[in-house]
Amino acid sequence: MARALVWMLLGLACSPDQLGCEPRAQSEGGSTSEDVEVEEQPAVVVRGDGETIEYTLRAPDADTHHLEVDAVVPAGGEELLVMMPVWTPGSYLVREYARNVETIRAETLDGSPLEIEKISKNRWRVTGEGELPARIALRYRLYGREMSVRTNFVDHDLLVLNGAPTFLTPVDGDFAYDLVLETPESWTRCVTGLREEAPARWHAVDFDELVDSPIICGDIDVSEVEVNGVPHVLATVGGGAIWDQTRALADVERIIEVQHRFWRTVPYPRYAFLNVLSGGGGGLEHRASTLVMGSRWSTRDDDDYRGWLGLMSHEFFHTWNVKRLRPETLNHFDYENENYVRSLWIVEGITSYYDDLLVRRAGLMTRDQYLGVLSRGLGRLQDTPGRNVQPLSMASYDAWIKFYRPDENSPNATISYYRKGALVAWLLDATIRERAVGKSLDDVMRLAYERYSGETGYTPSDFREVASEVAGEDLSEFFERYVDGTEELDADVALRLLGLRFQPVDEDAEPPAYFGVRTETDHGRLIVEHVPAGSPAYQGGVNVGDELIAIDEERLPANFAGRIARYRAGDEVEVLVSRRGRLRRLSVVMGTRPEDRWTLEVDPAATPVQRRNFQSWLGPESSPDERK
Repeated sequence: MARALVWMLLGLACSPDQLGCEPRAQSEGGSTSEDVEVEEQPAVVVRGDGETIEYTLRAPDADTHHLEVDAVVPAGGEELLVMMPVWTPGSYLVREYARNVETIRAETLDGSPLEIEKISKNRWRVTGEGELPARIALRYRLYGREMSVRTNFVDHDLLVLNGAPTFLTPVDGDFAYDLVLETPESWTRCVTGLREEAPARWHAVDFDELVDSPIICGDIDVSEVEVNGVPHVLATVGGGAIWDQTRALADVERIIEVQHRFWRTVPYPRYAFLNVLSGGGGGLEHRASTLVMGSRWSTRDDDDYRGWLGLMSHEFFHTWNVKRLRPETLNHFDYENENYVRSLWIVEGITSYYDDLLVRRAGLMTRDQYLGVLSRGLGRLQDTPGRNVQPLSMASYDAWIKFYRPDENSPNATISYYRKGALVAWLLDATIRERAVGKSLDDVMRLAYERYSGETGYTPSDFREVASEVAGEDLSEFFERYVDGTEELDADVALRLLGLRFQPVDEDAEPPAYFGVRTETDHGRLIVEHVPAGSPAYQGGVNVGDELIAIDEERLPANFAGRIARYRAGDEVEVLVSRRGRLRRLSVVMGTRPEDRWTLEVDPAATPVQRRNFQSWLGPESSPDERK
């Protein structure tokens, strides 16, 4: 039996002789479900000589945010081409990771230098006098001080390591990968989703797995719980005495349980939640782990904590939806170029629909709190003029050039495939529930997983056909209107089915004036940051970048909203602005703020059937307050 397995069975997070090794904290018991199947895992790849690339990472200059990488790679022939990825799967933007390679050299294994030449932004060519040896060494130095879930961060206390911005690999060939970390004493523990073969030594069966397995090192609080016979680790760094690890582990366990019941299958032998409490934000999914960032104070603020739980739920849902159930164009990654896909609304939008919904079904969010989340999503979409310009499928396709590079006009020209995708998923769920009794979007996701997970992948038409099959009728019109088109979302089907309504608007209340800009303060100057298309300011000619100085000869205070509140809809005002250093007077007619009519509530007149539908969708009532 391998030593690593022995240590796991003993309940240790590392080998007994590894620095900082302590028994794992484990919740009592663990949980199992008869309805959940643990998928059989493929056998470990048996490697032959010359088929493995070996990396050794060191951080002798961690205080200066540097890593040193030694890679022993198969070569032979007259030249060897190596490359570094330009993007990370799950984050659809070319990020040019090779910009952080500071020095690089190539050698024979006995230390004789070889020629290495950079031939493109992310490729190098290695040559020698005649044919290259069967194996050579690449030695390079990386800078890493970008704290995000896509990049590398290294200092005295912490390592956050991602594969794409770290590892050079031959352009051609299929290899397995071994990784060794020589850690400074200040990094007392390392955690990753990779299979550990020895202390601080891991193995990946291919480059996809290597890139898909982030590593964190530092003073890490490691807790473990077993669900359906499978171990799950919550590894938190930066929490200190402020973060409540015990509460977080218990609640993550409930999320795991409800997602296992949702999918009815467990596709991994072990899972790691890598929880970096650096004060940043974001998360990125991986096959056997997720890397998330947040605040150590989150467990002391209920709203922030629900946000953290939603993030955990979102990234964990991706374990099925995208890491295994993938659009066809993402089944084989091209790490050097954009991988275009029209189904990110399925990948991210449907996941965004289910993240908080499953937190709710796990009993970690009240009914009204979830309806509040859904209401805010509706309101934000309706406040985005780009919903009338960019179809959801094109928002997916253009993610590489638009979503991750927003500018002041983005809200007027684009929509988020996360936000609109989640709302389209809600309406699709309601449509299926109405047309096929006892069926829902849950069934669509499970059937799609059964047919298209693994090496198969799905096309947009494949997914639509599965949805139509579950609904029992053709849903082409639904997808044409809301995915390929820009029609306004019609929530009537969901309201009708679930017994919901939008909160009534007080017709007698006088609406406040609406000017229609978003501003920022720059050294006391009130600068226009965004002008929504169609707003009074837009119609009056106010531009992004204008400095707002006065309205009707009255100097504007920093509290711009307070001044606007003094006016009424229909008032015509003269606005003095400074544009590129020159004064300009503009006439603006105050309008009426778009009615805040997107707040959902349970209809007091809901029928017993609607109430049963509501409970089937949102989960059972769990407190007296929720029965009101």
